[in-house]
Amino acid sequence: MAFCNNCGSKLLDGAAFCPECGTKQIPIGATPQPTAAPAYTPPPPPPAQPQPAYQAPPQQQQAQFGGIKFDVVEKETLKFLKAEFVNSAVRYESGGMYYMQGNLELEANLPSAGGFLKSMVTRESVVKPVIRGSGTVWFEPSFGNFTIMELKGEEWILDKGAYYASEMGIEISSFTNKSISGLFSGEGFFQTKVSGFGKVVMLSNGPLETVELNNGKLVVDGSFAVAREASVQLTVAKANKGIFGSMISGEGIINTFTGTGKVMIAPAANRYITMINYLSSIHRRVMQIKNS
Repeated sequence: MAFCNNCGSKLLDGAAFCPECGTKQIPIGATPQPTAAPAYTPPPPPPAQPQPAYQAPPQQQQAQFGGIKFDVVEKETLKFLKAEFVNSAVRYESGGMYYMQGNLELEANLPSAGGFLKSMVTRESVVKPVIRGSGTVWFEPSFGNFTIMELKGEEWILDKGAYYASEMGIEISSFTNKSISGLFSGEGFFQTKVSGFGKVVMLSNGPLETVELNNGKLVVDGSFAVAREASVQLTVAKANKGIFGSMISGEGIINTFTGTGKVMIAPAANRYITMINYLSSIHRRVMQIKNS
């Protein structure tokens, strides 16, 4: 008589399954076969993560693109222009370097004969020195205001004495005013034109304000227009038609800017420049009285 391997119930001869619990019966003397384990299937690989683009350290980026960091630092009522750069170069107005620190070299190339001629009628020096290398440069202090402007392909005309320093991506040339405009506007026949890509530093007697013209006109009685886009035209005219009208109005010759573009003006000198001008006028009057 056979009995169930699981529950012990009586089994009929040759029964393959127990009628009570349903367990499959193993014949007497047979060796139970181990149940085959399912084939191992490795898990799918994780999805590939996009690799971030290589970012060079800030110092290497600066060296690659030749960028210059300009800062304006105020000390004892004076303003200093500071330039920091790595493997780059800065061009500046002759005589403007105060002191420099680092692996830097100073170079100055002589201009053409035409450059010497133009320098005789404008306040900008004919030689624009260049400092190359890595380090920090401090420029001559001033009581005026420094303005850092970044060009992206535009062309600007700067008032005489306004250019101070620039990156090497900036091209510096001369702009010739019309004869009558250069004679009476106070700007002179030649002005400095800057164009290209990079930063330009300007010096003015006071903080700059930007006036935008859209096929419009800006009339300025004085020489406090520091810079204008090349698309803006400068003309000189009398304030009123006719000599009598100009004498009555008291305005005389005025500068007129027309067209579409930007004009930067410094309508008010800062308090230090104002004080210097005031003391200078007193000194001139005292000297006139002394010499009379």
